Amino acid sequence: MKIPQLVNTQRAYYHKDETRSFSFRKEQLLKLKTMIEQNETAIIQALKADLNKSEFESYTSEIGFLYAEINLILKELKTWMKPTKVKTPTSHLGSKSYIYKEPYGVSLIIAPWNYPFHLALAPVIGAIAGGNTIILKPSELTPSISPLLNKLISETFDEEYFAVVEGAVEESQELLEQQVDLIFFTGSVPVGKIVMEKASQNLTPILLELGGKSPVIVDQKANLDLAAKRIVWGKYTNAGQTCIAPDYLYVHRSVKPELVSKMKHYIKDFYSETPLLNEEYTHIVNHRHFKRLIPYLSEGEIVIGGGTDEENTIIEPTILDHITWEDSVMQEEIFGPILPVLTYDDIDEVISHVRSNEKPLAFYYFSEDEQNQEYVLNHIPFGGGCINDTLFHVANPYLPFGGVGHSGIGKYHGKASFDAFTNAKSIVKQTTKFDFSFRYPNTKNGLAIIKRLLK
Repeated sequence: MKIPQLVNTQRAYYHKDETRSFSFRKEQLLKLKTMIEQNETAIIQALKADLNKSEFESYTSEIGFLYAEINLILKELKTWMKPTKVKTPTSHLGSKSYIYKEPYGVSLIIAPWNYPFHLALAPVIGAIAGGNTIILKPSELTPSISPLLNKLISETFDEEYFAVVEGAVEESQELLEQQVDLIFFTGSVPVGKIVMEKASQNLTPILLELGGKSPVIVDQKANLDLAAKRIVWGKYTNAGQTCIAPDYLYVHRSVKPELVSKMKHYIKDFYSETPLLNEEYTHIVNHRHFKRLIPYLSEGEIVIGGGTDEENTIIEPTILDHITWEDSVMQEEIFGPILPVLTYDDIDEVISHVRSNEKPLAFYYFSEDEQNQEYVLNHIPFGGGCINDTLFHVANPYLPFGGVGHSGIGKYHGKASFDAFTNAKSIVKQTTKFDFSFRYPNTKNGLAIIKRLLK
């Protein structure tokens, strides 16, 4: 089916109102969960083919998250769908006020390549819960996952309700030319700007999940062993191809040698002495991204790593020292297994540097000092993050996930996903048992009464 026809078909189906009932939404969520459960092996094999992801990493970062999200929404959806009664002011005496949750209609979801299964279906869960129809555009950079998604979804769902459009830039552009009711995009900032520009032509609501340079700070009062372990895990999971991965490290001068030493230990512990030969280590998605990362390895001083395998697009987990803000590795999001290290003496200097750049998607701070924790949380703007950990906030379905400014617009996960895919429609139900005359322009002393009520 051609793209314009697909959009029209889905809009016609949406207007039949079948997607609105709780029973329909529950049925679709259960079908999605069953689809994943019955095809775990094929999904893991496709992720291995596209990114060399291990079974452990595929399950923990791609599949397991979706189960948790579906389970929570199935448990709470009926409650979330009900109109919410809110307070009514004295000036509205006799009336009642409600918020109705209305689906947007036809939703377009454009997925990225770094977590090609998880980040394709996580917003789909919200779209189903919200009562929308769905057009999903997977990334063309994952040539195994994209057709697998198409196959599984076409076998499980009717195209008029949930369809996949495969292809590259041309197909994405054509999709963005259509008048849909909501666009959800996960990807880079430059492409996010294009999506926002296209959406503005039809005043289409959008959610943008982007990225940026997310800092991790380790102060002199941190538990250094755990900090090293959790930073290495958060940075080099998926070979650093994670939008919320620590992009650079600021460490207090007094603890820097010990922290770096411990990080070197955990890199070897997690990925072996020879990561290039480790069959469980994720590869860079393609040669273009591999070549984009290589110049960074010539900056500063390599503390550990730096080895590469161009044929198989592998870059070792790498730490760079003696880096400054003038280096190219600090000019854009790295999105790879390279971690620049900067040293600090005064936390206010760090805060100033971080705030001088665009607001990051994530932020991580390691310290045992609660006063220091609150200080940085209140002085650095960011989308979300952790104290004494990395990445873990994204796995909590009770926490809204998203960016701010250049790192994104809008939040999702759990209740926030339902909210993201529904319009909060405000309703006043007015009484007909009586009528206040002071609201009308021909009432004597009406203005005086209104002033007293509203002050």
